[in-house]
Amino acid sequence: MHIHILGICGTFMGGIAAIARESGHKVTGCDENVYPPMSTQLEAQGIDLISGYSPEQIKLQPDIFVIGNVVTRGNPLMEEILNRNLPFISGPQWLSENILRSRWVLAVSGTHGKTTTASMLAWILEYARMNPGFLIGGIPENFGISARIGHFKTSDEISPFFVIEADEYDTAFFDKRSKFVHYHPRTAILNNLEYDHADIFADLAAIERQFHHFVRIIPNNGLIVANGLDENLQCVLAQGCWTPVERFGTDDGWQCQNPNDQTTTILFKQIHQGDLQWDLMGEHNRLNALAALSAARHAGVPIGTGIKALSHFKNVKRRMETRGVVNNITVYDDFAHHPTSIHTTINGLRNRIGDKNIIAVLEPRSNTMKMGVWKNALAESLAEADTVFCFTNDLSWANSALASLGEKSYCHDDLTQLIAAIIRIAQPSDHILIMSNGGFGGIHEKLLARLGEN
Repeated sequence: MHIHILGICGTFMGGIAAIARESGHKVTGCDENVYPPMSTQLEAQGIDLISGYSPEQIKLQPDIFVIGNVVTRGNPLMEEILNRNLPFISGPQWLSENILRSRWVLAVSGTHGKTTTASMLAWILEYARMNPGFLIGGIPENFGISARIGHFKTSDEISPFFVIEADEYDTAFFDKRSKFVHYHPRTAILNNLEYDHADIFADLAAIERQFHHFVRIIPNNGLIVANGLDENLQCVLAQGCWTPVERFGTDDGWQCQNPNDQTTTILFKQIHQGDLQWDLMGEHNRLNALAALSAARHAGVPIGTGIKALSHFKNVKRRMETRGVVNNITVYDDFAHHPTSIHTTINGLRNRIGDKNIIAVLEPRSNTMKMGVWKNALAESLAEADTVFCFTNDLSWANSALASLGEKSYCHDDLTQLIAAIIRIAQPSDHILIMSNGGFGGIHEKLLARLGEN
């Protein structure tokens, strides 16, 4: 089959492209911004890329066009596809029908922690020699790739297991259901639930309804692994649940006990399961680990093996990733873009470094953040940092939102001026935490270069 993917350079659609190519399909694609690293990664896999959405691409005559949710009505290629009544399908539906239908799908959902938890789960299965396929919205350091079909190393046989990051965002312009309803998991993690994606969801109830639809399609011989500390998830499950549930974070389920920087004791129903030794920081990562251990156990991995696997887990790029140390100043990159994840990230770093100076640098980039939905919660989420810089980029609400932080907060619309301001105050032993769900104008490299000049 020849598939042509519109919006191929996104992490999710690029992952579909890689999996389709590995499955033996001919894959081509196009995007508005065809540039490294995704362009070079796809081209290395033999996938031809076209820059832009020219209608002439229909001359490729693919068997089907696979449409990413970046594509809207008015897109010239999409309009030509519609006018000619050519076959098209969303990315999640194509994945479901062609890759996932015969697999044991382990789906990781939630407002926060999907990428990290899915990476942990895939690594546990890999450590247990189950060779899972996966599609993850980041690059797990243990694998170095974001997606694969999942072949056994000693044969061409495909592993029955597939781990997928199950996003609640909508599927496509013609399918406004959440992506995750297409995946039909046997094992599902419900990590947490907060209001987000204000560009497509009117309120929290609208998101809870999508999670309820997700729960409705999990079989009764499956398993739901749910955060027992999250009241919103309890509301979802109260709407109807037909599947066994294991909870984490509570006395009747999975728990961490006596955690410190590098060791935590794992309990299940108050029974000791083992001691996890690792380098990840923060309560959120301990909860992610519990969810992954429970889900992997359902797929057949002994808990002791899961704990050993996590001791070798290397996390995901852009999740508290150390980008460099210059003059004893450490620069981190983190994907945090919601007040809860911002607070959790700063708190985790604070617990690790004690009273050393934290310089938090934030780019409010997500649609929800730019709309000002979280402006009243932003200052509190940044409060544990010693100094706060915000790249306001003409956001009218930013200065007033951070006013309660007083003299320790600074807002800049110009990236060069922002970097210069950070350089002026940064001192040896400081920790500079950069948070954005985008590229942030290459600030990490630019900042490290400037620090090296001093």
